[in-house]
Amino acid sequence: MRRTKEVKLGDAIRAILRLDGIETPLNEYRAIEAWHEINGKGISRYTTGVNIRGGIMYVQISSPALRQELMMRRSLLVQQINQHVGAQVLQQIVIR
Repeated sequence: MRRTKEVKLGDAIRAILRLDGIETPLNEYRAIEAWHEINGKGISRYTTGVNIRGGIMYVQISSPALRQELMMRRSLLVQQINQHVGAQVLQQIVIR
């Protein structure tokens, strides 16, 4: 028997998820988890809410000083989260 196309299992699973429309919500979930992993427990303690809509991550921070610091690092955080997820999930982060 002759094989015509060999496909890696991970690529096949990604293709199925993409066809079923599951890939985007899964990547958004991973991005939210990445927020907590990248920023650590200290910042996560002051994070009161994280959600994603339309490629924009909305983060609620309870500390005004921390909010200001994170606002200056937004573009770096977008890059780090997208790299952690392995996909272009976020275009920007809005910190409230």
